[in-house]
Amino acid sequence: MKYQFFALTDQGRVRNNNEDSASFDEPHRVAVLADGMGGYNAGEVASGMATVFMQSELVRWLSSGAQNADAEKIGKAIDICARKVNQSILQAAVSNPQYAGMGTTLVVGVFQEASLTLGHVGDSRCYRYRANQLVQLTKDHSMLQEQVDAGLLTPEQAEIAPGKNLLTRALGAEDDLRIDVGTYLVEADDIYLMCSDGLTDMVQEEDIANILKIGTSLESLATELIKAANASGGRDNIAVLLIKAQAPAVPAGLMSSWFGRSKH
Repeated sequence: MKYQFFALTDQGRVRNNNEDSASFDEPHRVAVLADGMGGYNAGEVASGMATVFMQSELVRWLSSGAQNADAEKIGKAIDICARKVNQSILQAAVSNPQYAGMGTTLVVGVFQEASLTLGHVGDSRCYRYRANQLVQLTKDHSMLQEQVDAGLLTPEQAEIAPGKNLLTRALGAEDDLRIDVGTYLVEADDIYLMCSDGLTDMVQEEDIANILKIGTSLESLATELIKAANASGGRDNIAVLLIKAQAPAVPAGLMSSWFGRSKH
């Protein structure tokens, strides 16, 4: 399987700075997105630490001979790296008073052939768009999601309920980090969307799916998603990271060997 990546962040129409961060390493098929929180520029520092550290550590591990590691080992590597960056954020907050209380969400994916190993903390999300259907792969670590899980609110009620951004988990929140890790089968023509709540709070999932349905370049799709969030108010920073899976092209010589040569 071949993969294309594209990332784009935007300040939005209300905030004075951008605390969202997204990055990827295409050769090693690693994608990372984070939405920082904290006063001054602390959120920007936390999200930057998360994306830079996670990407560099996972690429270093994959480069050291783990390219063919199975999903379980990749999941463990994601967990270990996330715990390390969590400690780094906590230590930076202790060492620098202006960073006190900073934290960040995290979504990280490692694509291997026809599989995705996905880890996340907080309410930044990963969706899969396949056969005109958009499916949310992650579950928010938020107070509202816990109320939905407990049957106290319906998903529709949670969409308009107050306290939407009260997180139950985040990097930099506590020493013992818990990160959810899952593995998913990838099919050709899948599009994976990692995003911050600056997109999902502003744009309905149906509208996100309709944009992805356009099927243009990843850059154009990312631009349209951010444009839609800003058109709806742009109340927060917006981060979008798109990954498209494509079946590898079959060499012409191999095609002729499959179907036989024409007779002369």
